[in-house]
Amino acid sequence: MKLLAIDTAGVDCSAAVLDATTGQMLSVVSERIGKGHAERLMAMVEEAVGTADVPLSGIERIGVTIGPGSFTGIRVGVAAARGFGLALGVETVGVSTLHTLAQMHLNANSSHPVIAAMDAKRDEIYAQVFAVDGKPLTSPQSIDVEQLRRWVDHFGAKVTGTASALLDDANKTVEPDRFDIATVARLAALADVAVDLPKPLYLRGPDAKPQDGFALLRA
Repeated sequence: MKLLAIDTAGVDCSAAVLDATTGQMLSVVSERIGKGHAERLMAMVEEAVGTADVPLSGIERIGVTIGPGSFTGIRVGVAAARGFGLALGVETVGVSTLHTLAQMHLNANSSHPVIAAMDAKRDEIYAQVFAVDGKPLTSPQSIDVEQLRRWVDHFGAKVTGTASALLDDANKTVEPDRFDIATVARLAALADVAVDLPKPLYLRGPDAKPQDGFALLRA
């Protein structure tokens, strides 16, 4: 099975093609852009399938990061993945960014459960606990740093992701969370296909709010 993976949930814009039958990554294209995923994604998908020497018609599954992460970026990626899936008549699956962070950690160190924890600012942390085999032990949740400490103690877990710096009193310069597209692809290959198409995983509403004082026009 040839799988196209897409990630626009963070500062990266990424696409990759995986041969799930052999486990070989056929191509990986990733660029740290911060914003502007909608303008770059299609070109990156084109480069990924071109480098893999697999036509779009040869793609048999689409995988996409569904969040939590950038509100706008997630919408771009999920919409593109669903569009590709419908156009090609293939299955589309979502992969959470928390699962991706956890698996990235477990690939290097699987001796302890891991908490994937993203600093969401405003005293919020997006977090989820995973066992050493990658199975989720909690649902994805918005928690505070004290709850994160309790999870560490209760599960005997390590913490990965930007929120790990919140457990240390020292001021640190923290790089943004980044989601390895090869890991996304491999998780997407193993994911069960849901009845519904993937949708964004938001643990907090959008920052933008409707302006007060404007009446809606009625048709």
